[in-house]
Amino acid sequence: MRIVNLIEDTVGKASCAPEHGLCFYVETQKHKILVDTGASALFLENAQKKNIDLSKVDTVVITHGHYDHGGGLKSFLACNQDAKVYMQESAYGEYYSLREGEPHYIGMDQETKNNPQIVYVQGNLQIDHELFLIGKIEMRHPIPSANKRILRKEGEEYTEDDFLHEQCLLVKAEGKQILFAGCAHHGILNIMEQTVSDDGREPDVVISGFHMKKNAYSEEDKDAIVETALRLNHYHTQFYTCHCTGDKPYEAMKIIMKDKLQYIHCGDELEIIRKKGNEYMKMHKMFAWGTVVCFVMTMITGYKRK
Repeated sequence: MRIVNLIEDTVGKASCAPEHGLCFYVETQKHKILVDTGASALFLENAQKKNIDLSKVDTVVITHGHYDHGGGLKSFLACNQDAKVYMQESAYGEYYSLREGEPHYIGMDQETKNNPQIVYVQGNLQIDHELFLIGKIEMRHPIPSANKRILRKEGEEYTEDDFLHEQCLLVKAEGKQILFAGCAHHGILNIMEQTVSDDGREPDVVISGFHMKKNAYSEEDKDAIVETALRLNHYHTQFYTCHCTGDKPYEAMKIIMKDKLQYIHCGDELEIIRKKGNEYMKMHKMFAWGTVVCFVMTMITGYKRK
């Protein structure tokens, strides 16, 4: 399975240009997938640098209705008229971020709202045996404090966003299960517990921003960062974070989680290989069959000698 980060806030080793946003290209034996489309058409240029043909993409998942995750959708639809685009039905809501006390629009481009390639989802959806959308997330743990500055507008009223427009993608392919959680506005701990509850097992790999505050940390914020790292460390899962986690939260979590937490930058690429256990089972079966064949041949040759 090939996973390429086409858009992220920081520069990686490749020559891809970063921007504030997120976009992943995922290639399995059955699918070519985009998870989010960044804030602009920049992901198209980065895809060319990585020799990725986006006209071959068959599935797009928009994790939530913010411009830095769906801003490139218009450009994608112009170059690909076949892919299905999955998003929660409230993804085109009016979403704002408080900056210096004033609300600024951070929602999706309304021009793409009625495109026939878009599939609107309510809650969970099993796309096929490889792809599962998690849109119903129970809140067992506190949500990120950075959510408090993100608002939803209904009529003339601004209220704190409930993030019902957020969804995660669970990819089950080639003996691995990979969870893409966008910004994890519901809280990565809530998303992890929901995934295990829905699927019955822990994902092998999680790729997600953690949407933590990037400055002005209170003691409560610091405790939340440490608590998140400690709880994630109990999972038998490899975590890759990016985009909205913040440098200081990442550094603090890295001390606790060590190699179980890595940062993925713009242009970085992951190759997820089949589980060693599966390969071991293949070798074990080959050895067993080889033993059977040798036994049968011994019996035959022994019988002939008699």
